[in-house]
Amino acid sequence: MLGNLIGGFVVIIIGVNLLPTVANEVSGAQWNGTEGSGNVTGATSTITGLIPLFFALGILSAGIALTAQGLRAAGMLGV
Repeated sequence: MLGNLIGGFVVIIIGVNLLPTVANEVSGAQWNGTEGSGNVTGATSTITGLIPLFFALGILSAGIALTAQGLRAAGMLGV
């Protein structure tokens, strides 16, 4: 149980620390008008801009799943 709780928190901490790096790489890939040398333009640029959001949602859901699994094993979740 404790291993799952700690694992969930570690996943969240590592994901939060990697989120600025992911956002920086995405902004580097996008075309910023006269600035930057990105090669992603148009609708692809809009969709690429959503990558940090989906990364954050994935990290959050993985951390919540690990924590819920640990609480369920301890009998504290009630399900």
